Amino acid sequence: MLQKPDPRNEQIIVNINGTLTPRAEARVSPFDSSVQNGDAVWEGLRLYDGKIFRLAEHLRRLRRSAIALAYADIPTDEDIRREIARTLEANEMINGVHIRLTLSRGEKYTSGLDPRINTMGSTLIVLAEHKPPVYDKTGIKLKTSAHRRPPGDVLDQKIHSCNQLTSILAKLEASAARADDALMLDTRGFIAETNATHLFFVEDGVVRTPTTAACPEGITRSAVIGLCEQHRIPIEITDLTLAEAYRADEVFCTGTMGELAPVVEVDGRRIGNGKDRPVTDRLSQLFTELTANEGEAVLAS
Repeated sequence: MLQKPDPRNEQIIVNINGTLTPRAEARVSPFDSSVQNGDAVWEGLRLYDGKIFRLAEHLRRLRRSAIALAYADIPTDEDIRREIARTLEANEMINGVHIRLTLSRGEKYTSGLDPRINTMGSTLIVLAEHKPPVYDKTGIKLKTSAHRRPPGDVLDQKIHSCNQLTSILAKLEASAARADDALMLDTRGFIAETNATHLFFVEDGVVRTPTTAACPEGITRSAVIGLCEQHRIPIEITDLTLAEAYRADEVFCTGTMGELAPVVEVDGRRIGNGKDRPVTDRLSQLFTELTANEGEAVLAS
């Protein structure tokens, strides 16, 4: 699960506020809110044959997150689309690409927490890398973390924030336990997600996934729910406990970075019989077909 460096990414061009810069020369001010306070929002996009899967939904989530944080200067969707296209064209990227969008409150005129010292406009970073899905499609292992996903009255997960310290602490736990990722609970003890992906559980042919009470509203998660509804695969969105995870016939995780990937073990317990995953396999195939046929072209034809 440890991502390996791709030599193709050593010479990529990074876009910072519309300026295209070689990776080795790319800089963000030490006064930027992303550096000072982790005050930024982000999206992960995936490029399939020149088209970005559900770009409009990603931009909508980015904008809603920025509005929730009262950003005063938010680029238009058209501006962001243009900068994505410029970045991809500069890097001659077509397929097998992951794009990280970061939007911060921008540069401050002095260090500090008060958003009123942000008077220079927002910072938009477009980082495109050669990166196929990162999860092992033969299966990953999860370890339940002691760190919990916070509820909305602490840090609303519907704000897709760059403040990911809880996820990092959970990931450290998982790595120490030689697991691939951490399974995270909410403060009530129900399953929320992993440190980086959403989770789905299959029992007796029914697909079940946690609510978004303590996790982001995932784009890939939404796509999988839609596929279940479209293809008459029973789907439930509900609170789920660890016991229900342990007894599941199949478990899989979803996300833009890794698409769909099966989970073969949770807390040292084998999931199902460890090899047969008919529902996961079917949804993975349906998702592959969906990404091949749906997407927004951002490159000049």
